[in-house]
Amino acid sequence: MTTAQVKQTPLASAHKELGARMVDFAGWFMPVQYKSIVSEHTAVRTNCGLFDVSHMGEFLVTGAKAHDFVQFMVANDINKLNKPNMALYTQMCTDEGGTVDDLIVYRLDGGYLLVVNASNIDKDWAWLNENVGDYKGVALKDISEDMGLLALQGPKAVDLMASLAGDWVKDIPSFHYATGKLDGIECAWGRTGYTGEDGFEIFIAANKAEKLWKKILDKGQAFGIEPCGLGARDTLRLEAGLPLYGHELDENTSPLEAGLGWSVKLEKGEFMGSSTLNAQSKMGLSKQLICLKTEGKALPRQGYPVFDGERQIGAITSGSQGITVGYPIACAFVPRGYSEIGKKVQVQIRDAKVVGEVVKRPFYKRK
Repeated sequence: MTTAQVKQTPLASAHKELGARMVDFAGWFMPVQYKSIVSEHTAVRTNCGLFDVSHMGEFLVTGAKAHDFVQFMVANDINKLNKPNMALYTQMCTDEGGTVDDLIVYRLDGGYLLVVNASNIDKDWAWLNENVGDYKGVALKDISEDMGLLALQGPKAVDLMASLAGDWVKDIPSFHYATGKLDGIECAWGRTGYTGEDGFEIFIAANKAEKLWKKILDKGQAFGIEPCGLGARDTLRLEAGLPLYGHELDENTSPLEAGLGWSVKLEKGEFMGSSTLNAQSKMGLSKQLICLKTEGKALPRQGYPVFDGERQIGAITSGSQGITVGYPIACAFVPRGYSEIGKKVQVQIRDAKVVGEVVKRPFYKRK
């Protein structure tokens, strides 16, 4: 596939100016790295980093029954969003309990904003429209192409935001939402992220995204900021134990099997996939996600088989060097009975079997 056939975010020119190495990701021309993945990962863990995530999808859900529709379509309980400007993480499931996508739901003054994965925009949009018929008066609007989305992440991200918007942003709680101006540019932001660090995801009109990107990078020099690509985004989220759709989640995997039971509220009543998820909760899971610390320097990668002796019991879903923790890390699906912390298994890496130890999720948690 050539770059002419893939979509570009509003920041494509800015990435090229910075010398980013660009790749095709989920049909989008995206930066995988600027200086290096290690440098960008470390900047987010110690100072702050700025990501272009404008490839993500945004849907507005409005109307008198918007609450009831969203509540039925997601596994978490949106009644926890008891006032506007709050957010939660959740999943949309199939009737059979598999995961259509994972997403963040923001409650706005007049409805809900759903932020979905770039690779699933078309599928999610079709799924919502397929199921909205019983909720008369609900309006769905895909605003993905009108929006830019930046992620400012790291221990100095809040101070940098305060320097742009005012000290009041320091008081925004986690998973809450606000609107305002960043250095004079109208936008909105949620105190959310995908790195395991504090920070914000900033919604901006697509035609203003490049201007804001450059302002944040300029102002951020005093805070040790680095522009960051998809490579660091992946190593950061893996250390933080956060799932990536197509790896830890898919339509053959339920949120319970992926270890996301904390975000599935079976007690809220009927929702899409709830009967299957209730059965899984009562009968037990046929597979479960584990975190592995592997020995040596060889890196476990997606698809590598996992063994118990001579018997293959599963496969790696994601793997990389744990840049902050200092050892190779991976997630894998295995049968029940293999999740005990300290359990030893073997990962086939090329022509050798490397010992992997089951460790607590996440690998890294900020203090």
